[in-house]
Amino acid sequence: MASSMKLSKNEVPNLNKQELKKEILTRGVDEVIERKHLENALSSGKTLRVKLGIDPTSPDLHLGHAVVLRKLRYFQDLGHKAVLIIGDFTGMIGDPSGKSKARIPLTEKEVKTNMKEYLSQASKIIDVKKVEVRYNSEWLGESVKNILELAKAGTVQQVMQREDFRERIEKGLTILETLYPLLQGYDSVKVRADVELGGTDQRLNLLMGRQVQRYFGMKEQDILTVPLIEGTDGVKKMSKSEGNYIGLRDKPADMFGKIMSINDNVILKFFSLCTDIPSKDLAAIEESLRRKHTNPRDIKARLGYEIVKLYHGEEAAGEAESEFNKIFQQKKLPTRIPVKNIKKGDISLVELICTIGAANSKSEARRLVEQGAVRLDHARALDHKEKIKIPSGGTLVQVGKRKFVRVKLG
Repeated sequence: MASSMKLSKNEVPNLNKQELKKEILTRGVDEVIERKHLENALSSGKTLRVKLGIDPTSPDLHLGHAVVLRKLRYFQDLGHKAVLIIGDFTGMIGDPSGKSKARIPLTEKEVKTNMKEYLSQASKIIDVKKVEVRYNSEWLGESVKNILELAKAGTVQQVMQREDFRERIEKGLTILETLYPLLQGYDSVKVRADVELGGTDQRLNLLMGRQVQRYFGMKEQDILTVPLIEGTDGVKKMSKSEGNYIGLRDKPADMFGKIMSINDNVILKFFSLCTDIPSKDLAAIEESLRRKHTNPRDIKARLGYEIVKLYHGEEAAGEAESEFNKIFQQKKLPTRIPVKNIKKGDISLVELICTIGAANSKSEARRLVEQGAVRLDHARALDHKEKIKIPSGGTLVQVGKRKFVRVKLG
């Protein structure tokens, strides 16, 4: 499918410095503050300290996280210093940005576990060996006195400018949460950030970094924000909690299949933010979508190939595309079907779905059955209360379009 577009399947483009600077400032960028200052800084020959803050609230990175990490990689490619702030202290508070209700604070143990996972997955995109990794508990855990001093650097009025904060105050915003932007801003002081990257939902927090730097007599960092990408539903922001995410650790076939399920209206956005294809190819894709020269399905296949190639390699990308064609176009079974051995011959349908990892809870499993998404040996299973007897030869379980598992006794 992908080959029908007659576009080159390039490796990461070998851009010169001027082209890289242009990519940093223009491709997949929502806003730059201050643009002219950052342009001059990029041309000055100075090694910039480029900060990216992450609160390790989940152990899984997805394409939404990758957008800003890819921007950080471009700064690295120009020889600048990437400073990754692991928000182990602020992660125990929870960032209220864009949230309508309080996020459950993480324990110290959860934060430590998630941090290791973040770094492991981030290494798929950035050169972790050249990153300065800092944990903000180094300075935010020092003393209450420091926090009280820091609280003077911002005002309640500034916090109230945020619509999400105003809504939360009506429902019960904690004093601790109102401190979050200041705490994140103080990170910029401690690491002496020249530039800070973030999603559009982080704008107030990034601006607070400039203000806190100014309060402490420092030069203000420049800010570069990147757009948020929609999840596979095409509506809500990509998020694990929404179940609409494409994980960096997804298997090639799963990653490809999820990409094929995205809405047509976000195809170009995904190409721009999630791939390294050259600008000339982007223009060709945009023109093809606009004039409807090519079936969007074929364009998505190219997108799936490019993204899977980035995280799993070219061979895996080709295999994932072939497997998808086999299952969805030729209506055949996957080449490799995992086997799950269970000890009891009689098992409830809901328990079976959870056992093979197709659902995280019994309620989710029941919902899948009610939606008609479950098949046993090709026959649709419609009764979530049904007891399943596993025969000696095993049972083929299919959940949705992509999940196949052979269940056997053993």
